[in-house]
Amino acid sequence: MTEYSRLKTSRSAAIKAKLNYPIIDTDVHTNDFTPALEDYIAKYGGSKLVDELRKAEASRLNSKSNGKDWYQQTPEERQYNRTIRSPWWARVTRNTLDLATYTLPGLFYERQAEQGSDYSVLFPNNVLAPAGASKENRQALQRAVNHYHADLYRKYSDRLTPVAGIPMGSPEEAVEELEFAVKTLGLKVANIPGGVKRPIKAIAEKYPADQYPEIAKYASYIDFYGLDSEYDYDPFWAKAVELGVPITTHYGSQGWTGRSSISNYMNNHIGHFADGSQAFAKALFFGGVTKRFPQLRVAMLEGGADWGAHVYIHLVDRFSKRSLKGLQNYNPDNANADELFVLFERFGSEFLQEHPLSKEELKKSVLGSSFNRHSRSPVGSELEDFAAAGIETIEDIRDRWVNSFFFGSESDDRTIAAAFNDKANPLGVKINAIYSSDVGHWDVPDLTDPLAESWDLVQEGVISEADFKAYVFHNPYKFYTQANPDFFKGTVVESKVANIESPQADKNLVTA
Repeated sequence: MTEYSRLKTSRSAAIKAKLNYPIIDTDVHTNDFTPALEDYIAKYGGSKLVDELRKAEASRLNSKSNGKDWYQQTPEERQYNRTIRSPWWARVTRNTLDLATYTLPGLFYERQAEQGSDYSVLFPNNVLAPAGASKENRQALQRAVNHYHADLYRKYSDRLTPVAGIPMGSPEEAVEELEFAVKTLGLKVANIPGGVKRPIKAIAEKYPADQYPEIAKYASYIDFYGLDSEYDYDPFWAKAVELGVPITTHYGSQGWTGRSSISNYMNNHIGHFADGSQAFAKALFFGGVTKRFPQLRVAMLEGGADWGAHVYIHLVDRFSKRSLKGLQNYNPDNANADELFVLFERFGSEFLQEHPLSKEELKKSVLGSSFNRHSRSPVGSELEDFAAAGIETIEDIRDRWVNSFFFGSESDDRTIAAAFNDKANPLGVKINAIYSSDVGHWDVPDLTDPLAESWDLVQEGVISEADFKAYVFHNPYKFYTQANPDFFKGTVVESKVANIESPQADKNLVTA
């Protein structure tokens, strides 16, 4: 095939040839050949699971009102129902070679050299679909899909590994599927939804979902597992650490307030992965998950890495103001009524003449809502938002945010500069940005481009060569091997790493 001559002209392959370290791509999206997948699932769990897969896939891709998706509705119906615009034309089509590459494991395996990668973590699109399945079939469908991908990619395991989709409706099902995926299927990476939508009980009890589906559609909240959850997800995090499984998520926020345009997909899309992942990560941090499980490694993909630096900086800034010590600056009891009265007598006597008040009355009046807005003052753990996270110093913030989280940044994303800006980031750290090509999605029209696009950032002075190395190798290597030291055993990465300096010794790595 003449197409393979492109290997000689691929910019990414040329750049890769000059590097003395492997390239680890943490985010590749593949397509399943639907007839083969459905045949497998039918043999695995019967035709009902195939029907469930089709319904789940439809519910994931389309926003509907009254049984009609956005494209079936008139503009008037969209306005009346406030039907959110859903994506369209999300696959690469003009580049037919790439379209086939995403679908055929053997072809993708052969073209990795052309792409400039040594090892890729795969997110087959149907891994995400079972999250939209019915409660009674969700777990069985997820297991069938995971089993299919494990069987399909097993012979390519020296360079490729698919993720296991893990349903998170309850801690019990999550633990069960994680154990099956690792111990039975041999999968090494888990992908979870960053949140689960649950009904607001006070409304659901009055308006049951089976009788009032339209009310149930909106009367819900999102459980991000780590904070304010009705369930204790610690057994799941503990199991992930025990089994040595790095956790990943592609969690978006399309449909949330501010991302619910009924006409413009880009309005809803730009920044939505960052917002969704931020909500998930902050819940783990403030809920104390990263404190209780310091070995847990979590990667948020497709949202970029700049928001990881943004939140880290603001955590440090706000802790200085809202720690137990800092909060005393705002404690109403610390306002000196005597001093306040003297100052009013000297500079505001006209106010006291018109409104004669005692010292304590004056203090309450000046404090206003700060003093009177609540029925009582917060007590104990209510006082400090950083309590569950166990933060006593800014070093604790570093250890429980910077060390625990990794941030998938796409190859042409110039905002990655914020992640590596150790002058702006407190304690001089660099955020764990990891190379996530996102090939297989519409934003990558040619799979041979991403590595070269990342190198362009070096040429343009956006990041340094050392940052590039951390981004495409050291940080991904750290993410997987800190969770599981044997993650790359038997892969091409293992043999290549053996010939270079230990990644763990690199000065760019963040250590406690």
